[in-house]
Amino acid sequence: DARVRGWFLLDSYLPTFFLTGAYLLCIWLGSKFMKDRPPFSLRAHLIVYNLGITLLSLYMLIELILATWEGGYNLQCQNLHSAGEADIRVAKVLWWYYFSKVIEFMDTIFFVLRKKSSQITFLHVYHHATMFNIWWCVLNWIPCGQSFFGPTLNSFIHVLMYSYYGLSVIPSMRKYLWWKKYLTQAQLIQFLLTIVHTLSAAVKPCGFPFGCLMFQSSYMATLVILFINFYIKTYWKAPSRTAIKETPVTTEIKNGFHKDYFAAVNGFLNNKKAQ
Repeated sequence: DARVRGWFLLDSYLPTFFLTGAYLLCIWLGSKFMKDRPPFSLRAHLIVYNLGITLLSLYMLIELILATWEGGYNLQCQNLHSAGEADIRVAKVLWWYYFSKVIEFMDTIFFVLRKKSSQITFLHVYHHATMFNIWWCVLNWIPCGQSFFGPTLNSFIHVLMYSYYGLSVIPSMRKYLWWKKYLTQAQLIQFLLTIVHTLSAAVKPCGFPFGCLMFQSSYMATLVILFINFYIKTYWKAPSRTAIKETPVTTEIKNGFHKDYFAAVNGFLNNKKAQ
C-alpha cells in the first residue's frame, strides 16, 4: 500500500525477519545461559513493563475508536480507501499495534530470565513469532479498513490483561485479583467475535481482499481451538486426589498463564496443575 511507504520497518521484510530470528535465538541461548544460574526476580521490571504495555494498549484502543468513528467505518464491512484521512489515522495506530508485537517478545525473555521454562511452549513462541510477521503483511497490504476490528478488541483485552499481571506482581494486590477466569472468558469471546466480523465481509463483500479474510479466519480458528483446550484444562478438569495431596496450597508469580496458553504474559498463576 503506497500510503505506508517509508514507515519504520515496513519497506523491507528483512528487519521483521531478523528480529524474529533474534527472538528465537535469545530463547535458545538464554535458556542455556540460565541453566546453572539462579532465576532473576525482576519485580520492578515487570511492573514497569506491564504498565507500559497497558498504557500503549489504552492509547491504541482510544485512537482506533476515534479514527473509525471519524471515518464513518462500516462495522459489517469496510474497504481500504473510502474513508480518506481517517484511513491514514487507522493505519498509523495499526503500525503501533504491529510494533507492539516486537515489544511483547519480552514476555518470553522474562520467562527465560526467571527460569519459567515450562511456560516457554511451542504454542507460546509460535504465537508471538507469527503475530509479528503477520502484522508486517497486514500493514503493507491491508493497513486499514476491515483490519481495524481485531486490534481494537485485542487492545481492550490487553488493557485488562496487562493491568492484571502488573498488579499480580505486587503481593498486597493478589487478594483482589479474583477475576482471572472472567478475563480468560473475555479473551475467548474476543477470538470468536473477530472471526464473525471477518466472515461478515466475505458474506456481504465491500471490496476488502477475500484471501485476507480467509487467512485471518483460519488463523483465528486455530487460536479458538487452542484456547478452548487451555480453558478446559485450567478451569473444567478437576484435579485428582493424588494431585490434591501433592500440590501445596500456595500461589506463585508466574510470567504468564497456563503453559499451553498461546498468549502467556507476566502474571499471577495458581500452582495447581490441571490433570
